[in-house]
Amino acid sequence: MHPAPFLIEFQKVGQPAEGYIAIAELASAVPFEVRRIFWTYYTPESIVRGRHAHHETEQVLIAAAGRILLNTELPDGSRHTFVLEHPHQGVYLPPRCWHTMQYSHNAVQLVLASTPYRESDYIRDYSTFKAIAP
Repeated sequence: MHPAPFLIEFQKVGQPAEGYIAIAELASAVPFEVRRIFWTYYTPESIVRGRHAHHETEQVLIAAAGRILLNTELPDGSRHTFVLEHPHQGVYLPPRCWHTMQYSHNAVQLVLASTPYRESDYIRDYSTFKAIAP
């Protein structure tokens, strides 16, 4: 059984006069081996993205810029909402976690994933997701 989605605080170094750097030491900050990295950007604010879950893939979602509203649901019906607007924070998504995202226009979402892309890993139909036993 995987944990519920949770917020990850990455190490942040810097100060307002110089700027900041956020650090993800992958062996300690991310709870899986990263096998794929991708990012989304220029998504219109009216668009809801995601609307799927994964059979096996674990992810960490980060708002590298802007604001992202992230809603999650697990097969047992538990729901969580996260507002990502600090680039030193991310949210861990376990497998079988339905998720949707809405973005500010300037948002850049960075995603760390535990598997390479495989279409067969996606659960794109909500009724199929709901039929998964918790």
